[in-house]
Amino acid sequence: MRQFVVVGHDAPTDADFPLSDLPGSAGRLDLLARSLLAALLRSHGIREDTRVHLVLADQFTLTVDGSTVRSLHPDERSAAALLRSTLENRDEAVGQIPVETSPGITLTRVGLAETIEGLKGTVFRLGADGRSVEEVEPPSNPIFVLSDHRAFTDDERALLDDVVDGTISLGPETIHTDQAIAVAHNWLDRTGDR
Repeated sequence: MRQFVVVGHDAPTDADFPLSDLPGSAGRLDLLARSLLAALLRSHGIREDTRVHLVLADQFTLTVDGSTVRSLHPDERSAAALLRSTLENRDEAVGQIPVETSPGITLTRVGLAETIEGLKGTVFRLGADGRSVEEVEPPSNPIFVLSDHRAFTDDERALLDDVVDGTISLGPETIHTDQAIAVAHNWLDRTGDR
């Protein structure tokens, strides 16, 4: 199982946002939607071996499981609409008990620390300051932690320093979060999950 945890610092925590302004009044939900699509979609199919956790403003975690999700379309607006319909059920989310809002999509009232704590696998932070991906042996159950358009806060970095198995750099250039997810998939596809 491959897993991606994406921290959305400015992400909305309720469904009251317009689909017509995802980069602005929707708190960069455009980036989270693209990250979701990059993690789960491939040409003519879904990566059933992948799960995505979108941490929204450190208050909610929206999880999408590639093996059971339905109605995931390859465009940013449709993905954002799916996220918005999930947030319409936010009052049903109580603590770490997930509420399934549609097939393959759950919402929990937890932040980054609790989300990572509940995952099983080898945790890597993706960042330019890490070891080159060419020097790292791919694990069998990788968990990649990424930030949105903002850097991790000092508190998030301290948390990650305590729980990650290492930091990996995917290349010499800084790239967008959704692009980093695609590159990480490519690395695992080429080297084969161990």
